Amino acid sequence: MEKCNIEIIEKNVAYQGFFRLEKYRLRHSLFDGEMSDEMSRELFERGHAVAVLPYDPVLDEVVLLEQFRIGAIDDPEGAWLTEIVAGMIDNGETAEEVAKREAIEEAGCEILELAHICNYYVSPGGTSETIALYCGKVNANKVTEGVYGLDEENEDIRVFKSSYQQLLTCFESGKINSAAPIIAIQWLMMNREKIRKAWR
Repeated sequence: MEKCNIEIIEKNVAYQGFFRLEKYRLRHSLFDGEMSDEMSRELFERGHAVAVLPYDPVLDEVVLLEQFRIGAIDDPEGAWLTEIVAGMIDNGETAEEVAKREAIEEAGCEILELAHICNYYVSPGGTSETIALYCGKVNANKVTEGVYGLDEENEDIRVFKSSYQQLLTCFESGKINSAAPIIAIQWLMMNREKIRKAWR
């Protein structure tokens, strides 16, 4: 498919706080070669993020997190989600640096190696945010379960270890229900033997 043409008629910042909301008036090319009618769209700008699934290939264990998420506030099962390490990319940082920094801040674990899984748009119908997703080699024996996070960021993160089989049970039950851990776990399911061999 050829790259489409976009005509931005007007762009305004509708809200600027911790996040930014931009409002566009635009037209874009259609598959028949014509241009669309003028339309209005809002774009949620929150930057770009990194997520990493810490995995010990020797013990066959993963390190998981549980924390409050405002987006799940109306979930009948509660707003505390089972997730993986994640954080926003600051100016001048690489995705790999963020993965290693966040693993220490959020889970008290050192990433020894990284395997890139994919980069993906979180929800391109309304936000520009992308996630660079990794699997990270860790020594789970050196990870202490407990509560982690930065006070200045109001983080209250419970860290726990899970065997691969326990992870599959949790995954198959639907308890893990956000995109980054789902994609990372599916990748691990497909690549587990290969990554265990490579990292041992």
